[in-house]
Amino acid sequence: MIKVAQCWDDGVLNDIKLTELLRKYNAKATFNLNPALHRYAERNPEGYKFRGIYYAGKLAWNEVTDVYEGFDVASHTMCHCNAGIVDDKVFFTDAVGAKNILEDLFQKPCTGFAWPCGRYTEKTADMLLEAGFTYGRTVENTDRVSAFSHPMILHSSCHFQDDNFWQAFEKAKTTDGIFYFWGHSYEMMDDPELWADFENKLRRLSEDPEVVWIPTTDLVK
Repeated sequence: MIKVAQCWDDGVLNDIKLTELLRKYNAKATFNLNPALHRYAERNPEGYKFRGIYYAGKLAWNEVTDVYEGFDVASHTMCHCNAGIVDDKVFFTDAVGAKNILEDLFQKPCTGFAWPCGRYTEKTADMLLEAGFTYGRTVENTDRVSAFSHPMILHSSCHFQDDNFWQAFEKAKTTDGIFYFWGHSYEMMDDPELWADFENKLRRLSEDPEVVWIPTTDLVK
C-alpha cells in the first residue's frame, strides 16, 4: 500500500476545473486559501501573467464553499504574507486569522497550513503549532515525507509538474509508503496538454491497486 496526498495553493479560478477532475477520480485534496484576498476577488476571464505564468485570478468569496465542497481547506494566511519577511506577530495574526475564518465558513476544523512562497522560520513554526495547527507544508522535497523533525516544517515528495514525478512515486513505495505532491492549478493555464497530463497522473494513481488517497492531516499522524 502507498498513501497519496495532494494540496493546491491560492484558491484560483482554475480550481473549478481541478475539483471536477478530482471528484471524477475520487481523489482527496486540500486547498490552501487566503480569505482576505478572496473577499476582494474579481473574475478576470482573460487572465494575466505573474512571473511569466498565466494566472486566472481568485475565486470570489461566495464561490469557495461550493467549489471546495467535500475537500479539506487549510490556511495560507489571510494575505499570502511571508514568514521571516513581515513581523512575527503580524504573520501569526494573519495565519491564525485565516484559520478561524475558514473554520467558521466551512464549519469544520482547519488545522493545516501551507507556508506562502515556502518561507518559514523555526520561531513561527513553533508559534503556529502552539496555535493549533497540525502541519505546515514547505516547498522543499524529501524522499521520506514521514521523516519530519517538526510537523510545521513538512516537506513534500515533489511538485505535480516535476519531471521526476513518477520516479518520486516509485521511490516513495520503497521508503515510507507516502507520496505527497502539491501545486497551483493556474500552472496548467488553459493548456489542454497540461490538463491531459495531470488527468493521466490522476487516472494512473487511482487505478493503482496499492494507492490509498489520504487527507493531508493524516501525514503527521
